[in-house]
Amino acid sequence: MIRIRFTSTVPGMTERQLRALETLPSYAHREFVKNTPVDTGRARRSTRLRGDVIEAKYDYAQRLDEGWSRQAPDGMVEPTIDAVEREFQRIIRRT
Repeated sequence: MIRIRFTSTVPGMTERQLRALETLPSYAHREFVKNTPVDTGRARRSTRLRGDVIEAKYDYAQRLDEGWSRQAPDGMVEPTIDAVEREFQRIIRRT
């Protein structure tokens, strides 16, 4: 199982920016699922967002994240983090 937790406590942010950042966990979940390789679809179906935590609840999650699949040689966590960082910057610039 892989668990990723999000926090949005960044000093000096406006209330508007903090509200906009509340969308990041669901955005990250979509990106994580998009980056998850597909064979039978079990891995994608078994990935859940619980509050601010993404849970990949299947026994081979770590192995997939280590690049075991040719469909996701970089795993799921690092590409998701990269996408979230880009989205974070976009939100900050926009608000």
